[in-house]
Amino acid sequence: MYINPLTAIDFYKTDHRRQYPEGTTEVYSNFTARSSRMGGVKEVVFFGLQYFISDFLINTWRESFFEIRKRYVLEDYKRRMDNALGKDSINIDHIAALHDLGYLPLRIKALPEGTLVPIGVPMLTVVNTHPDFFWLTNYIETIMSCYLWKPITSATIAFEYKKLLTNYAKTTCIDKDFIKYQAHDFSFRGMSSPQDAAISGAGHLLSFVGTDTVLAIDLLEDYYFANAEKELIGCSVPATEHSCMSMGTENNELYTFRRLITELYPTGIISIVSDTWDFWHVINMYLPMLRPDIMARNGKVVIRPDSGAPVKIICGDLLAPKDSSQYKGAVECLWDIFGGTINSRGFKELDPHIGLIYGDSITLNRASMILEQLEAKGFASNNIVFGVGSYTYEYVTRDTFGFAMKATSGVVNGERRDIFKSPKTDDGEKTSAKGLLRVKRIENKLLLEQQTDEVSEAGGELRTVFMDGQLVRKTNLQEIRERLDNELRGKCYG
Repeated sequence: MYINPLTAIDFYKTDHRRQYPEGTTEVYSNFTARSSRMGGVKEVVFFGLQYFISDFLINTWRESFFEIRKRYVLEDYKRRMDNALGKDSINIDHIAALHDLGYLPLRIKALPEGTLVPIGVPMLTVVNTHPDFFWLTNYIETIMSCYLWKPITSATIAFEYKKLLTNYAKTTCIDKDFIKYQAHDFSFRGMSSPQDAAISGAGHLLSFVGTDTVLAIDLLEDYYFANAEKELIGCSVPATEHSCMSMGTENNELYTFRRLITELYPTGIISIVSDTWDFWHVINMYLPMLRPDIMARNGKVVIRPDSGAPVKIICGDLLAPKDSSQYKGAVECLWDIFGGTINSRGFKELDPHIGLIYGDSITLNRASMILEQLEAKGFASNNIVFGVGSYTYEYVTRDTFGFAMKATSGVVNGERRDIFKSPKTDDGEKTSAKGLLRVKRIENKLLLEQQTDEVSEAGGELRTVFMDGQLVRKTNLQEIRERLDNELRGKCYG
């Protein structure tokens, strides 16, 4: 879809220019996560700004505004406003002046991407750099929020998964290298658009490398200077879907399994969806028969149940007949068939020729329950891989972390004004900061300090990233991952 940056707004933005007091020359705003609806999550992972700047503030504005002849730009904008808001309701002189200027007169200061930002602490500020274009600061509010809330939310949730998996690995495993593969992104088909899937999937890849969202790797190469030939951005394995299994017919399901593991994929990892008809029949009948073939392979066969109650299928159902497969759960059944080792922490690890992945309706809470029950049964956390899909990454909103871009300072007739909102009908969540904002790091904690002048605002952790149409401070995937790894060590090993 062609995006006109002038109309990537809410309609009410169009006339705010006149609604500010006469003599306004500056509007200064910030973008902050104000609240958390995820229990226990008090910090968010800042991610997505470089994508927003490069894709929208630079590319879209250049290609769809500054490089278009001014006459056509103005005609197009006036037509949209006249048809929707009434003829001549919006003056277009300020649009013409911006086109004549030739660049976006904005400055964005931000924390480094990959930073864990406490709820209530701004991750960025925006201010106009030319007095005639004070209206532009909050003109971009809608599109900035649209671009940023999702990658931050997805990166935060992925980091919460990694914390969870790391904590259980500390208790039940020896090697920790498997963690980066243990949460695999299955979300693409359930996301609201290809762009949504790509940037959300990129957020996942800050903490993990397992993904089936190919576009996420493309985005990180295009916007975050990643290079798949020099670093592991994301990876996957051969895997079946139900159409492949059912095309082989139910009567020949055993043959389909054997063909997959001996002919098509005689080495390496192959993931096989195993509940096309009767998952427990596969476990009880086919896998014992296939055991010699599986154990002879140089690689792992990963069994994938894809329906039902995840916790019960993986860990067992105590209401099922005792000693049945349903009672034991899939992991214990695989142990009974293939065996394994008991590590030095005393936990069972399945033989490396066999594995299990579950990817239907996984959430942080369900993953936690599964790991807790596996630990109680004496199994290490590395016996399971989670397919994390849209049930995790799409069942969220901008309000999951209360994201908002709000103005806190401005200049009118040469005098600076602190501006803020504090609605009495609210519980305090929507009370905004006021004044110029500085973020300081004290004893490795980020704190908000409100300032009254430009000199004091200039210090702290917020650094200029975008200035007058240019990306002036760049980061890359490796740097972002390193920041998050340092945060993880502090959370899980500190």
